[in-house]
Amino acid sequence: MNDKSSGTSTGRQAKLAAALVHVFTASGLIPVMFSVEAIWQGEAYAALLWLALAMIIDGIDGPLARRFEVSQQLPQIDGAILDHVIDYVSYCFIPALIIYRFDLVPEGWAIAATSLLLMSSLYTFANRELKTAENDFRGFPALWNIVVFYMIMFQTSPMTNLALIVFLSVMVFAPILVAHPIRVVALRRVTLPALIVWTGLVGVHLWFGHRGGSAADLPAAIRILFWVLSFYFVFLSAWRSVKLAREK
Repeated sequence: MNDKSSGTSTGRQAKLAAALVHVFTASGLIPVMFSVEAIWQGEAYAALLWLALAMIIDGIDGPLARRFEVSQQLPQIDGAILDHVIDYVSYCFIPALIIYRFDLVPEGWAIAATSLLLMSSLYTFANRELKTAENDFRGFPALWNIVVFYMIMFQTSPMTNLALIVFLSVMVFAPILVAHPIRVVALRRVTLPALIVWTGLVGVHLWFGHRGGSAADLPAAIRILFWVLSFYFVFLSAWRSVKLAREK
């Protein structure tokens, strides 16, 4: 095979790999639809388990896209838009459905609360300057799937949930930083293992809840570790925000 044929074959393989990455990204809608089915059946924990799988897919597809140079191989397909569409559905719209379906806010407030959530989140996805040069998010990055997880798992009151929705909807526009747990380089050696363990503990909580248990029934070591890791991510983002303010 001459060099030209070899180059053509390699180019086709690269395009195929890039196309498969896009397919993998699009496959995030499969667990989203299973989540909708779980919501329809009144199974909140199952719905969140499916959303967790969608989030894992979303966490993997970015590194794959960069590894296989997807934007260079298939420039006619905007991977960022594809990712945004799926993320808005899984991070915002489905959590809004969960809030509505399972009465997580006071009676009569469901439409107003979910509409505020959805409308404020649009700014996150439309903001061309959402991320800093170091890949921190500017403002609360519409991670409503995580917020709803805490609401359901720890059975916070409807009034608390409503206040949290209002607060975080405002924080979408706030001059704070929220660290991207995979792409921010600072403390990455700590953050990545913490993220992996935290994700596993989320799965433990959800599976336990799905089987009829509650967070309070889990072993103390698991509960303590989960909260330590949860506060670590809050601390990391607060530290990044203070650092930005001092640099201005």
